[in-house]
Amino acid sequence: MAQALNRAMRDAMAEDPDVHVMGEDVGTLGGVFRVTDGLTREFGEERCTDTPLAEAGILGTAVGMAMYGLRPVVEMQFDAFAYPSFEQLASHVAKMRNRTRGRLPMPITIRVPYGGGIGGVEHHSDSSEAYYMATPGLQVVTPATVADAYGLLRAAIASDDPVVFMEPKRLYWGKAEWDPEAPEQVPGIGEAVVRRSGTSATLITYGPSVPVCMEAAEAAREDGWDLEVVDLRSLVPFDEKTVVESVRRTGRAVVVHESQGFAGPGGEIAARVGERCFHYLEAPVLRVAGFDVPYPPPMLEKHHLPGVDRVLDAVARLQWESDWVEGGR
Repeated sequence: MAQALNRAMRDAMAEDPDVHVMGEDVGTLGGVFRVTDGLTREFGEERCTDTPLAEAGILGTAVGMAMYGLRPVVEMQFDAFAYPSFEQLASHVAKMRNRTRGRLPMPITIRVPYGGGIGGVEHHSDSSEAYYMATPGLQVVTPATVADAYGLLRAAIASDDPVVFMEPKRLYWGKAEWDPEAPEQVPGIGEAVVRRSGTSATLITYGPSVPVCMEAAEAAREDGWDLEVVDLRSLVPFDEKTVVESVRRTGRAVVVHESQGFAGPGGEIAARVGERCFHYLEAPVLRVAGFDVPYPPPMLEKHHLPGVDRVLDAVARLQWESDWVEGGR
């Protein structure tokens, strides 16, 4: 995945001289995860630029660049490192195009490595997508596959609206058969995909939780459950059509993500499903999420992150709820 992201930026920079990459250590070092490796050597320091350790300044600079017609791609080194830039994001990046009645688009891509699973310490494993989802004016996307990493990042860079591009750190080393010289076409921003078809229940997920749900779906076969897995890919805009069609077919749904449960993304998703699928549901919409605590130390993250067992436990609860309703109790 890291190589696909690198190739996406490289191809965008080669095709459009207005595309600039900037961030802490993105140049000489090639980024902490080496996602920007080689871009400075190929395009020079003016196109792939190391910045000071000042996230608010980095994003504020990108706003000015976008106002003058450039397409900056900003890397926030780690999820929680992005918080100092949030004032720029909420006050200017998200509002500028609306404030100027469309005269000043904000073609900024903000790359945010996020999530756990790498043994990171505090400030290095946050799932901060709920903050961005709750900020009108932003698009929020997150890939779970190598092909999506390339395709979604190219679409983000080409967009005239700001895109927060959430990169699951634990999937950087995920592998797949993928030809960088002929990358496969993938759905665009705002489109979810069904990764696995099923009939018993729908697992609605995204980013780092997609492989977990796929593994859970395979394990569920032993219990006679046939689970469908929907990868949202795009949190904003949200593909309600694909999700609703899936849940109406299966009659049950579980939302799975690493972010906290209370006021997390799953609450909004569950509400949408409840509103659109109420008469099709055979059980309440359940959520499997990270606990409502700051991200724990590395030795405890395996307990904090949603795993296969927790997903299967939720599916089992769905079946019990269904029997409870049918029994009239």
